[in-house]
Amino acid sequence: MPHTRIPVDLRSNAKALRRNLTDAERKLWSRLRAHRLGNLHFRRQAPIGPFIADFSCHAASVIIELDGGGHADNEQFNYDRSRDQWFSQAGYLVLRFWNNEVLTNLDSVCETIYERVTARLRTISTSPSQPSPARGEGISEV
Repeated sequence: MPHTRIPVDLRSNAKALRRNLTDAERKLWSRLRAHRLGNLHFRRQAPIGPFIADFSCHAASVIIELDGGGHADNEQFNYDRSRDQWFSQAGYLVLRFWNNEVLTNLDSVCETIYERVTARLRTISTSPSQPSPARGEGISEV
């Protein structure tokens, strides 16, 4: 995804969310920050497109979302599904975990994150690089 300027209100909202992490977000961040999980780089409350992802690993195009009980109702479920669809169309894989799962089984959550992110990185590193049509590469004249 190309770099775009982040709107001021979205950036301000992300900063506020970083200051007010939920207990589950704080606990997971303690394991993800500073390359603590397999030397992988994660960001918290990262603006991506029109949304703010709870956590992201940009190198692997993976987003991690933590959901509380409010995400079980129909309206929130539909909103989450539309966000996931937007992220997917932008090339991201979304991993969702319940807050309770993070609070009670953090090792398993981190293991799942590590496996999915490293698998995605392997896929990225083994796929052949695509030529840039913008620079005329890969275009053959007949």
